[in-house]
Amino acid sequence: MAGTASVAGEVFVDALPYFDQGYDAAGVREAAGALVEEETRRYRPTKNYLSYLTIPDFATFETEIMRNEFERLAARQPMELLSMKRYELPAPSAGQKNDITAWQECVNNSMAQLEHQAVRIDNLELMSQYGTNAWKVYNE
Repeated sequence: MAGTASVAGEVFVDALPYFDQGYDAAGVREAAGALVEEETRRYRPTKNYLSYLTIPDFATFETEIMRNEFERLAARQPMELLSMKRYELPAPSAGQKNDITAWQECVNNSMAQLEHQAVRIDNLELMSQYGTNAWKVYNE
């Protein structure tokens, strides 16, 4: 069994039952029971035994984004959905169905979006290949 160390005056800590040996030896359970009994005799909790502590100010750590989110949750409003508008490939309007330049703009838009996605994939592949070492060098 581990030795007991005095922490904060009268409290004795022996907190490694998963590591320490000897807890199933004769008399250990009775000794632990006696310690619990002695502690319960000494400690008589009052109705508000934390009254000497200052009231915590949880708002100290809140950011503006957190405050807005807490207000949204308190008002039971749904979360704003992710906008997928930039990924849409709109066809020409009904009045421009026969306009070649309108169709060409739509094709150019789709090609630009495909190129953007290809560049993102290239960046992810480069990051997976070189990112770890680059981060380690940066941290040194």
